[in-house]
Amino acid sequence: MKAVLQRVKKASVSVEGKTRGTIDRGLVIFLCVERGDESETAVYFAGKAARMRVFSDDDGKFNLSLLDMGGEALVISQFTLAGNWRKGNRPSFSSAARPEIADPLYTEYCEALKSLGVPVETGVFAAHMDVGLVNDGPVTIWMDSA
Repeated sequence: MKAVLQRVKKASVSVEGKTRGTIDRGLVIFLCVERGDESETAVYFAGKAARMRVFSDDDGKFNLSLLDMGGEALVISQFTLAGNWRKGNRPSFSSAARPEIADPLYTEYCEALKSLGVPVETGVFAAHMDVGLVNDGPVTIWMDSA
């Protein structure tokens, strides 16, 4: 599993011109399910994202998590994070899980975040999406299970 977490002031996702999800202060999480990922991986990654201290306290230090500050999450499925660019000029996405595996794990990730108390908005799995966000910082964290 791979994820890119971006701290945002606000964000939204739309599909075919229709808004599917919007959040205010929180995290946009681009999530890639890879071959070999399991339920435990999704739950672990969700817990880490919810508890990662990337929000500033009153002293300006990264001491607050999404849970601590009552933030929201916008979770976007993004198989392209699996892209291997080392050979040739067209990235290979062969390490991405097949949709019938990735979609349920993506959903499980979102449900795990919700079960921790994080308000979650999502895009549409495997759809072409327009994502708009206002980075806060910017703060961007890369998560990789490897």
